[in-house]
Amino acid sequence: MSEGQNITLKCSVQNVAPVENLRVTFYSGHRQLGQKRSNKKREKPESDTFELYFSPTKEDDGGEFRCEAELLLGPDGPQPPPVVKSQNFPATVFYEPYLSGASHPSPTVLTEGNPLQLNCSAVGNPSPTYTWTGPSGVSPTKSSILIIDSTTTEDKGQYTCFVHNNQGNVTVKFDVDVKREFEVLSCPVFYCYWKESHLTTILLSVVLSHISGSFILTHTGRKFIVTVSVFGIIWF
Repeated sequence: MSEGQNITLKCSVQNVAPVENLRVTFYSGHRQLGQKRSNKKREKPESDTFELYFSPTKEDDGGEFRCEAELLLGPDGPQPPPVVKSQNFPATVFYEPYLSGASHPSPTVLTEGNPLQLNCSAVGNPSPTYTWTGPSGVSPTKSSILIIDSTTTEDKGQYTCFVHNNQGNVTVKFDVDVKREFEVLSCPVFYCYWKESHLTTILLSVVLSHISGSFILTHTGRKFIVTVSVFGIIWF
């Protein structure tokens, strides 16, 4: 059966009297689905079939359906009232995928060289399949988690995870921004601005009175070197 499908649960009771005192309860696991009473008024033993219309959900998958027939004979009858239980019928409910993993910040920001991991884990019956696309096209990854061990700026862009089974599908989009370890934003004669990987803008000022020339920035570890073509090297 599929989630949301209208089904009919039936429970047949044989040779009971008085049948009008019979109450039938339908269950999914420990959850009560509904109750039915007989419309017959005869005193002789009767057989009757009770029906309950029901729409299963994903929570019913893997559970068991059953019914219980209870003969209510009032305060003068046996206490507690006699109850007969049916056998349990296992339930398989097919349902479309829904996401089960933690959400990601949007956008996901990381520094070039760091790993990227995107998760679009989903639950569905049948088990869903996964298709990933990214800035470079369709990914060979077929699992719920996309991993890039060492990112470059070419990995920047939008990633799409398409989750599918024969009951439906769900699409998840991730925006990824990959920063270089630093970026030169502008560099007039006496001032150079860089944006570092932690997204804090800093100002490195070079005060060289009466000196003009070009500036070259190199980087080793955490040390910046500004080379002035006319006057030598200044360390920061």
